[in-house]
Amino acid sequence: MELNDCAFPLLKSVKTFSDPVKAFEDIDFALLIGAQPRTKGMERGDLLKKNGEIFSVQGKALNKSAKKSVKVIVVGNPANTNCLIAANNAPSINPENFSAMTRLDHSRGLSQLSTLTGCSVGDIENFAVWGNHSSTQFPSVEHCLIQGRPARQVLAECLKGVETEKYLNETFIPVVQNRGADIIRVRGSSSAASAASACIDHIRDWVNGTSGEWTSMAIHSKGEYGITNGLYFSYPVITGNGNYTIIKDLKFDNNALQRIEKTHKELLDERDSVSSLLK
Repeated sequence: MELNDCAFPLLKSVKTFSDPVKAFEDIDFALLIGAQPRTKGMERGDLLKKNGEIFSVQGKALNKSAKKSVKVIVVGNPANTNCLIAANNAPSINPENFSAMTRLDHSRGLSQLSTLTGCSVGDIENFAVWGNHSSTQFPSVEHCLIQGRPARQVLAECLKGVETEKYLNETFIPVVQNRGADIIRVRGSSSAASAASACIDHIRDWVNGTSGEWTSMAIHSKGEYGITNGLYFSYPVITGNGNYTIIKDLKFDNNALQRIEKTHKELLDERDSVSSLLK
């Protein structure tokens, strides 16, 4: 009823299903948001257990009835590993057609930088979120530009005596990493409006392209930057013509490399914990 009341110009009709095989028949896009939500006191392991079977069923249904060209975004948490489960249960669909959403984390990082520096989010380039959509993710300003200048240089001017590295390590990175938990604490349930907006942004840019601008997507790893093949890992990408390309040959200091490895290890642990659901 509310969808109809929005009078979206591109909304032709709404159909509802209880059978995922019928719901996914000949679809072009699948936005998998239907997961057990994280609530107060719930650990990540609880989500893995509850949602693993949901996404194995959805993967099998996609495999059976969706177009083989279908583009899939997993929003339900733990998004990266739920994406891995869904993709592994859809062997006839290219694993590169699956992705998990770290666009919300990307937007959160842009918002924090914009607020501190007073610039528009459109003035920020080459920001990226690496790894898992979790508290181990690495929101990186290593290659970021703000109004065409290195982000660290702009931040140093705005922090008024606070060391830039101290701010990044003790404020910026933890704020982005834990923003979801903070919202749960305030509203008693997971992000809703911001997650919906990020999901739309993710699909729009995947389809229409980013015109050379970076965005963040958790996508099927082929070993880039030393990440284990097959994991769904967030990388900086540019998109165009319905495809994405990972930004290559980026250099990092030891602190950044340690953060990337930490989130990589968490994804390996999650993969191992749901091994019975992987085909």
